[in-house]
Amino acid sequence: MTERHKDRPWLMRTYAGHSTAEASNALYRRNLAKGQTGLSVAFDLPTQTGYDPDHVLARGEVGRVGVPVSHLGDMRRLFQDIPLEQMNTSMTINATAMWLLAMYQVVAEEQGLGPEAVDRLSGTTQNDIVKEYLSRGTHVFPPGPSLRLTTDLITYSVNHIPKWNPINICSYHLQEAGATPVQEIAYAMSTAIAVLDAVRDSGQVPAERFGDVVARISFFVNAGVRFVEEMCKMRAFGRIWDQITRERYGVDNPKQRRFRYGVQVNSLGLTEAQPENNVQRIVLEMLAVTLSKDARARAVQLPAWNEALGLPRPWDQQWSLRIQQVLAHESDLLEYPDIFDGSHVIEAKVAELTAASLAEIDRIQEMGGAMAAVESGYLKSQLVASHAERRARIEAGEERIVGVNCYESTEPNPLTADLDTAIMTVDPANEARVVAALHRWRDERDEPRAQEALSALKAAAAGTANLMPATLECVRAGVTTGEWAWALRDVFGEYRAPTGVSGAPLAVAAEPGSALGAVRDKVAKTAADLGVGKLRLLVGKPGLDGHSNGAEQIAVRARDAGFEVVYQGIRLTPEQIVAAAVAEDVHCVGLSILSGSHAELVPDVLARLREAGAASAAGADGPAEAPIPVIVGGIIPSADATALRAAGVAAVFTPKDFGITEIIGRIVDEIRTANQLDPLEATA
Repeated sequence: MTERHKDRPWLMRTYAGHSTAEASNALYRRNLAKGQTGLSVAFDLPTQTGYDPDHVLARGEVGRVGVPVSHLGDMRRLFQDIPLEQMNTSMTINATAMWLLAMYQVVAEEQGLGPEAVDRLSGTTQNDIVKEYLSRGTHVFPPGPSLRLTTDLITYSVNHIPKWNPINICSYHLQEAGATPVQEIAYAMSTAIAVLDAVRDSGQVPAERFGDVVARISFFVNAGVRFVEEMCKMRAFGRIWDQITRERYGVDNPKQRRFRYGVQVNSLGLTEAQPENNVQRIVLEMLAVTLSKDARARAVQLPAWNEALGLPRPWDQQWSLRIQQVLAHESDLLEYPDIFDGSHVIEAKVAELTAASLAEIDRIQEMGGAMAAVESGYLKSQLVASHAERRARIEAGEERIVGVNCYESTEPNPLTADLDTAIMTVDPANEARVVAALHRWRDERDEPRAQEALSALKAAAAGTANLMPATLECVRAGVTTGEWAWALRDVFGEYRAPTGVSGAPLAVAAEPGSALGAVRDKVAKTAADLGVGKLRLLVGKPGLDGHSNGAEQIAVRARDAGFEVVYQGIRLTPEQIVAAAVAEDVHCVGLSILSGSHAELVPDVLARLREAGAASAAGADGPAEAPIPVIVGGIIPSADATALRAAGVAAVFTPKDFGITEIIGRIVDEIRTANQLDPLEATA
């Protein structure tokens, strides 16, 4: 029997980073020793949003959801004893992508790969700012300057680091924000068009080399549990990309037109309830991007089974890596050509997705392209509406989730018998150590050189020069992440993206006898009892957590229940939230935090409310009832939830509380309790 040729497996990565550069470096080296074939770096939120660890907005966020990298010294330690010329490194970084790639290049040079040989580096910077405005929230600058930074990084990479993927156009987070497959394809492709047009129009790459630009554009996608539809989505992605690059940009070489993508499978569908079910969800989602050879991912990273509970441990990440290895090395998947070729079912679904996506791309182009559709709020409102519709289907039981709205009875779970050890926690003292190290770095650097480099960066930003050379000098001069970003803020300004809440249509009808109808009656009765026209709810996102999907859904449902909702978007200090609560005379403050900074930021909000006279200090026997109750939602371990309630929080909601209408009803109950009103019979 003739032995079948076996394809090479995809790159296997684990998205990782936490606490410090030293701790993350040790984690990377352990993962590589376990058979991981590429690195995927998770940076903490201050690094992603251009703040140093000692900035007020960085409080509670340092090292929580990734590694803090404040300067060249941190980057050296992050990749110590990891030869970068042999590594394929993915860096999930966007607004500060240029800064991080510049540090990566300088570390490579210091490892012996001189400036003339950095063209051997391979990897990816995500560098897609559009989806940050829509779903992930780590944007810094307005759309125009952000597109310039993206363009400058792409042109520099094509000319100097030709094996590097300078952008990873990212539809992953669009699906996390509620995008349908058609929206995911159309919005990602519209972003690609905006970026390629900007690169072409910049004149930094000769027309005859534009195929080299297209060849380095990569994508980062999501794969949900509907794996047949998701696999068809990937085939549609490839078909549309081939058409756009051939027809719009005249790229004749089919290799340059190939749709190249990496994937992290869906985290939106991972559940806190019966979290062991997440393992089979992850496997099904992985199959969507590996089964079809002609639409197979170039790189795969899988979430861990316990991500809805908190930060996964190294063992949990190892489990996810082993899932990939079993499929690649034990199964016969890689021995066959595309097993879906000739399927009329698959072809019909791909054609349907392709046609609908092209129609939506045309609609966005008629608006002026992706950037115009961001600034008008169209894209964001569409995503908020899609997400609201999905949540409504789940709550109505039309979309079934095992362990959440069906088959809820369960045996005790040995994996979560001790919840405090089922996830990894970051030492609260870590932040102070990182800040102290930052101060030592500033004290020991060549200060005149650092200031001169920052002045040159500002001058370049005010002109039209490519910003990468000035950024590289900032790295070598010892400039910090926050200083680099603030220099550009001084020139470009900052940007608050549309929230999409006001434009989202009604997702759940408040008909008489319905759950929302009952809550709406409670809202109206409570407003009347308090002698006000409407109950007012402030939805706040303190700190740097930009994942606003949950907060937006609470805001939309509260609006539909009859609340007047105050929602100012992401990235607010506790001081700003309290000032808004007092100025707007709200009846409840709802805080949404998914980054793990709740232990620092929520008590700060409570203390400031008390100082403002909007809440009472805790009594001898525990916290007193507050005129403005504070509720908190997010990924919050049970021990932390207990501590927050003891500190004076009225209620804590986590992903297991999926019924938004019920949550709104609970908010009304807490308002009545805080104002010493009798409970109402009707509940959601």
